[in-house]
Amino acid sequence: MADTSTSKAQERSRPSASLQASQLKSDAEAAMAASGSSSKVGSSAADAPLGSGADSDSVWLTVVSAYMYVIIWMTVSCSVILFNKWLLAYTPFHYPITLTLWHMAFCSTCGFIVVRVLKVTPSVNMSWTDYGKRVVPIGALYALSLWLSNSAYLYLSVSFIQMTKSLMPGLTFLVGMMAGRETYSHSTAINMTIIAVGVAVAAYGELNFVLKGVLMQLGALVFEAARLMLVQVLIDAKGMKMNSFQSLYYISPACGVCLLVPFYFMEYDEVSAKYSTLLTSVDPKILIANAATAFLLNLAVFLLIGKTSALTMNIAGVIKDWILIAASGYLFQSPITALNLAGYFVAFCAVCVYQYTKLQRLKQAAAVARKDRG
Repeated sequence: MADTSTSKAQERSRPSASLQASQLKSDAEAAMAASGSSSKVGSSAADAPLGSGADSDSVWLTVVSAYMYVIIWMTVSCSVILFNKWLLAYTPFHYPITLTLWHMAFCSTCGFIVVRVLKVTPSVNMSWTDYGKRVVPIGALYALSLWLSNSAYLYLSVSFIQMTKSLMPGLTFLVGMMAGRETYSHSTAINMTIIAVGVAVAAYGELNFVLKGVLMQLGALVFEAARLMLVQVLIDAKGMKMNSFQSLYYISPACGVCLLVPFYFMEYDEVSAKYSTLLTSVDPKILIANAATAFLLNLAVFLLIGKTSALTMNIAGVIKDWILIAASGYLFQSPITALNLAGYFVAFCAVCVYQYTKLQRLKQAAAVARKDRG
């Protein structure tokens, strides 16, 4: 969806029908902290001692199946981003709001089928009052984030967009401090400054630098950081934590309704006038496949989240970013300069340090919580 849909969180990147990968990483870390342990691969399987009596074949099967889910998630996530870029920038369908609105309609329908019809996952049983207070604000920020991030594909290369997403930890940290949920520290501030400098160097080396596209992408990141914070404040803190399918079911409709406003004022007239031409130049099957790929990303996240640890997902996200940078450069022939790579490498290293430090703090907090309960 980082990226339409949304997957998403936490993530770095993020596609319009998916929840951004950065949120998903935060969800995984929060779950690990709450339980005081990693997941099956992160603890019980990969770290099981040889003398524990565990069936070695079963352990290896668990490990292999878990990392197959990682590969599937990385593949689908990359496919969503590259698919969106191609559709918006290399076909006559230059309508990011329309595309995002279509994704929300498709994923809302799929979410309803999964939650209400197939009952793959239970509903949260949220009242309309809670929906208006907690979900609609998140849907509004999600709409702004997806609208701007998809619009940026019209102006910027996928590789450069991925590099700018290194700013997400810093923006999330700043929003967290403003909301009173993060505490300032000199080490974190220095780390965030290094990330910003790295991205600035990458931007300076970008040959296809378009200010309008950069401002759109930065705006998308700011709204995404605010959305992630609202998820923690309005949903998680109230005991309404959602998995990816539940988020599709509840948040996608709200996001779609919010997108109707900019769609009407900015794209409706042109899309209506060119409707027949668009259907001729862009096969409807392509639009269906695009939305289906975005939905598959949420399915991949749903399967992945219970099979790996937060650290594994963070590492997979980092690898995915490098793959996207290389793949987009090859597929779309977008130039990548040495200064691009040097700046991104600096930011990448600082992000890795930040994520590792954050993970260690979560483990320490979980250990203290277990000790207190014991």
